[in-house]
Amino acid sequence: MIKSMTGYGKSELGLEGGKLTIEIRTLNSKSCDIGLKSPLLPKDKELLIRQKIAQSLVRGTIDVFLTWTADENVSAAAINIPLALDYYEQIRILGEAVGALNINLHDANYLLATLLRMPDVVNAGRREVITDENWPLVEEAFDRCLSQVNDYREREGKALYEDVTGRVRLIGEIYDEVEERAPQRIAAIRDRIMKAAADLKTGADPSRLEQEMIFWLDKLDINEEKVRLRQHCRYFVETIDGDPYPGKKLGFIIQEMGREINTTGSKANDAFIQQCVVRMKDELEKIREQSMNIL
Repeated sequence: MIKSMTGYGKSELGLEGGKLTIEIRTLNSKSCDIGLKSPLLPKDKELLIRQKIAQSLVRGTIDVFLTWTADENVSAAAINIPLALDYYEQIRILGEAVGALNINLHDANYLLATLLRMPDVVNAGRREVITDENWPLVEEAFDRCLSQVNDYREREGKALYEDVTGRVRLIGEIYDEVEERAPQRIAAIRDRIMKAAADLKTGADPSRLEQEMIFWLDKLDINEEKVRLRQHCRYFVETIDGDPYPGKKLGFIIQEMGREINTTGSKANDAFIQQCVVRMKDELEKIREQSMNIL
């Protein structure tokens, strides 16, 4: 069964000091475009995770989010007081050098705010969330998340399958209407030509006129287009049933289907068949839109 490229998965893992949440969201794309930028993931593990994601999800725009929620009893931040005092001492020396020693309450508050913004004064509880010791647990959480994404994609894929195959069948049914109309169309065109020839009173040789008419009507014959379109429709269904990742191939088949429908329209010379062509084009465009999301 086919898969959609739209998917979502979420996995949570309790670690020392808090909870790690992994989320993966996917959308359609022509290639595998993985967005994975998180300070929580060690650099030496990023390549491994990218390979795991590419192998599991194959294709799509894939965004990965890692979120850390610290426990309430864990200090979220700490002030490096010795470093702050060192900064203050340097500021005081600078103040003496430029003659700016008097500091009122407002200035003191401003000075404290400035000190807190100095590099490394505030340690925002930074710690290595993912370590070599807990990495096997984190990797399992990634696997669970990827499994959820694939389950989501399979559910979406079932809906896509029913939609596009149903529309392909509908195109075949519409072409049945075209076939039923074809004999009447030829007869109507023949009658119009004969009437026009009679009105012109050219005195043309009837046998010669008949030969020219047969030659011209042969150019309007849509039997080849009918055969090729039905072949493309069968190939579409065979591909979507037999190929695990048929998305790109289906795009090429749709192009060929469109070519035969367009040629039928150019040869139609009949209002009813033109209406059928418009209906087939409408269904084919919906198939094209849906197939862009098929893996």
